[in-house]
Amino acid sequence: MEDTVQINFRCSFRRKSLILATLSASLLVAAGCKKKAAPPPPPPPITNNAPAPTATITATPSAVNAGGSVVLAWRTTDATDVSIDGIGAVPTSGTRTVNPAESTNYHLVAKGDGGSTDATARVTVNAAAAPTSNLSESDVTDSIFHQNVKDIFYDYDSYDIRADAQSTISQDANFLNQHPGLKVVIGGYCDERGSTEYNLALGENRANAAKQGLVTAGVSPERLRTVSYGKEKQFCTEHDESCWQLNRRAQFSLDK
Repeated sequence: MEDTVQINFRCSFRRKSLILATLSASLLVAAGCKKKAAPPPPPPPITNNAPAPTATITATPSAVNAGGSVVLAWRTTDATDVSIDGIGAVPTSGTRTVNPAESTNYHLVAKGDGGSTDATARVTVNAAAAPTSNLSESDVTDSIFHQNVKDIFYDYDSYDIRADAQSTISQDANFLNQHPGLKVVIGGYCDERGSTEYNLALGENRANAAKQGLVTAGVSPERLRTVSYGKEKQFCTEHDESCWQLNRRAQFSLDK
């Protein structure tokens, strides 16, 4: 009797286990047959809503004689990178004094998040008038001297003769070589920035660099005297780059 009960119990347990196993297998098959979820759609493309940059540039005056000064003025909007051909990177707005040796297009390029744009200012350089070589030294007044012997200008914190000043030096030397009796004093000047002592030394270097340029062009060094004024004599008193450029110069005057 006990053996029959045990046998029935074991059979009932096996049937239940078989049923559970069958249900588990069915669930696994159903889960395996379920379709995979579709991937989410790609995000929409990013649109650039940044405004396009604008740019203007002017040159004043637009025509000069050889060796003359021109003030470039430019303004941009929505630009992060601004450059002018021949000058390089510049602020987004500003001014710069230049001394073009020949007729030049000043081409400005402005770039920003919204794209790029450009603008151009044309400067016409008139040919220098021929020196009045038939004048004697005694006939050369200060006015005539400065009409024919032009000052040269320097970059900030520099006494190197710039490329645009080389032609000015050559023209100055041409006039002086035609009037060998003239003696010249060369004054070195600086803008207002920096200490008095530093600018006196810088002004001396600028005057000596101009002297050497004339000597290289054939002017006798015995005719040339240098003096440094540092920042003590300002030609322009505004506190901006256009004025500072006018003050960074070597000035040539008759040494009487």
